[in-house]
Amino acid sequence: MESKIDDIDSHNLPRHMAIIMDGNGRWAKERGKLRVFGHENGVKTVRSTVENCVKLGIEFLTLYTFSTENWNRPKIEVDTLMRLLVSSLRKELATFSENNIRLNTIGNILALPDKARLELLEVMKKTEHHTGMTLTLALSYGSREELQSAIKSIASKVKNNIISPENIDETIINDHLYTRNLPDVDLLIRTSGEHRISNFLLWQIAYAELYFIDVFWPDFNEHHLVEAIKNYQNRERRFGKTSEQLI
Repeated sequence: MESKIDDIDSHNLPRHMAIIMDGNGRWAKERGKLRVFGHENGVKTVRSTVENCVKLGIEFLTLYTFSTENWNRPKIEVDTLMRLLVSSLRKELATFSENNIRLNTIGNILALPDKARLELLEVMKKTEHHTGMTLTLALSYGSREELQSAIKSIASKVKNNIISPENIDETIINDHLYTRNLPDVDLLIRTSGEHRISNFLLWQIAYAELYFIDVFWPDFNEHHLVEAIKNYQNRERRFGKTSEQLI
């Protein structure tokens, strides 16, 4: 029997869940289709996953949508991904409003094509007052680039006597990251059977529970989401302490 949302303990949910949505291309290849076909079906999985997270009461959901390394893919694939981004944002605005979802983004969005960037900013503006789940799209995002940018900014402030070196702590660093308004990640899910982080939220997942599933993203469904969260709920999160200290 497949797991359903009702099987979840609603009192022990990850506050911030992040997903590396992997396997669209291989899913399409298995079906004798172009990679574009996989990305198009992956969008459907995004929609159902977002809706299920809203039903569960997840406060923050971050999706690894397009990495800094993805710019190196064939131009036709990159163009298709940008087209899908624009069309999806337009289609989902109503869904965001109905479900009180606030759209957010992290990454170097200046690298996006004008059409995609402007559509993104417009939807973010129209949902900025929503108070439900915050959906963050990591676009043109790379964690090393994020950390490099933060270090440069902090170094500049130290040079200009805005920040004292001895005062640099985790809070200062957090305040200079793209994710400054987001809590640390509690649960990170990666689909497709790969066991890598792939330059995603390296600082923010320091104490996250990692869950890898051997299912391509277009096939990821409510059952898989529930199983991931149930697995999370069965883990003991010690944050460096002993089990006895948690009692």
